[in-house]
Amino acid sequence: MSDAPFVPGDGRTAHVDTFATDNLPPKELWARIDYSGTPELAAYPDRFNAAVELLDSHVASGNGDRRVFHFEGANWSYADLKDRSDRIARVLVEDYGLLPGNRVLLRGPNNPMMAACWFAVLKAGGICVATMPLLRGRELAYVADKAQIKLALCDLRFREAMEDAKGRAPVLEQAHYFTPTGNGAGSDADLDAAMDRKPAGFEAVDTAADDVALIAFTSGTTGSPKGAIHFHRDILAMCDTFARHVFDIQPDEIHTGSPPLAFTFGLGAMMCFAMRVGASTAFVEKPSPDALFDTIEKYKCTALWTAPTMYRAMLDNREGRDLSSLTKCVSAGEHLPLPTFEAWHEATGIKIIDGLGSTEMIHIFVSAAGDDIRPGATGKAIPGYEACVVDDDGNPLPPGEIGNLAVRGPTACKYLDNIERQQAYSKNGWNLPGDVYRMDEDGYFWYQARADDMIISAGYNISGPEVEGVLLDHPKVKECAVVAAPDPRRGHIVKAFVVLRDAADGNDATVKELQDFVKSEIAPYKYPRAVEFVEDLPRTETGK
Repeated sequence: MSDAPFVPGDGRTAHVDTFATDNLPPKELWARIDYSGTPELAAYPDRFNAAVELLDSHVASGNGDRRVFHFEGANWSYADLKDRSDRIARVLVEDYGLLPGNRVLLRGPNNPMMAACWFAVLKAGGICVATMPLLRGRELAYVADKAQIKLALCDLRFREAMEDAKGRAPVLEQAHYFTPTGNGAGSDADLDAAMDRKPAGFEAVDTAADDVALIAFTSGTTGSPKGAIHFHRDILAMCDTFARHVFDIQPDEIHTGSPPLAFTFGLGAMMCFAMRVGASTAFVEKPSPDALFDTIEKYKCTALWTAPTMYRAMLDNREGRDLSSLTKCVSAGEHLPLPTFEAWHEATGIKIIDGLGSTEMIHIFVSAAGDDIRPGATGKAIPGYEACVVDDDGNPLPPGEIGNLAVRGPTACKYLDNIERQQAYSKNGWNLPGDVYRMDEDGYFWYQARADDMIISAGYNISGPEVEGVLLDHPKVKECAVVAAPDPRRGHIVKAFVVLRDAADGNDATVKELQDFVKSEIAPYKYPRAVEFVEDLPRTETGK
């Protein structure tokens, strides 16, 4: 595979709109990328479309009748998904004017049509920018502006915030709506109706392996979400490293879990991993212990993917529930505490596979499974990746020393138009995900702490400065500081220390008022669960 960067018009990129490529960081700021770590990575051709590899290839090989999604009212086969994604791709190109390289904002929970839209965008040569259904108009508008998105496809149930985003971001010219199963023709789901009018079949755009396929936005310590760019080959790389060589995914498996498709953890766990080998997924739109129990029991799911917080909640509510079909469980999103691992193993006989990954590197890069699991440790660098612990100057530390985790392999951080954060994440040829670890003599990594101010609560990454920015918009708030506070169930919660303009407002009613205000402006999971009113905030000698 060529290592030379694209030059617009050189004939290799399929993108007409080169905005994403033009806003990649300079290649000298990337960590070193190595495709030789596994035979699968080394064999990638210079050109392929990830949607064709994950979906169309199964239909072409005669496996179109295999189930791909289990969902109430829509148990789709691979052929069903291909048919609907082809028709949506036709709508995108013929009706909505999509050009290869255009970004498309996707918004909705885990359901068949959200997945069909994702595949349709890739087939049409577009770039997916999937967003959480919990995001508010303010957050969606920021994403649209940052990625210069003109077109959005949205679950009809989340129309209000989508229309709000259109009003806040003039660049967002079109928003079209779908229902979970695509059967909403005749309602306000105009995408469903347009899809039904199209003939079958669509020839996917012949993208290059290094054409941009998705931009995943993640919160950061400076407050504003960061856009992590990933290529078509990055999507296959996450399947051909962790899923293939650690999880050992098999075609007869049925997966379920809580991570949304808008997170790269969910993109792999809830769709791409299973589809790489012809397996299936049972979607859960509103994950809760009972919803996951119901889904596992109904579809006899064999694999569960969720965060430690959910495993703890399921342990508390498993009386009378049947988990006998499960054979594998994976935890990611936050550190897996040893007591949670031990309690789940005792209750089910299953050793949870702990995984450390990041949106910037698309998925898991440190893990272990089966007999390789060392309880309490996250794991080892997975096949295709290498990892070490370094000091603040980037020098490797010997086993037993505590320092910053450094990782490199077939994927790497590539921030959209953000040189400053790129330089902080990628140093000396390594990616620095922001975790503090120690490595033992056998190459196992033991989690110590976060190296930055990211708040990780119940598996969600929350930027303290982003919450501070919203609180400061409230007329009663003079100053504030947002931090992580320990919590036995969620790991940490968001806590706000607030200086009020009028100290007389320091009461429970104001706490609720501030909490509700944050929920109305940004995703509700980011709100401060604890608020403490103070007279002033501690400062450095320079006034910071």
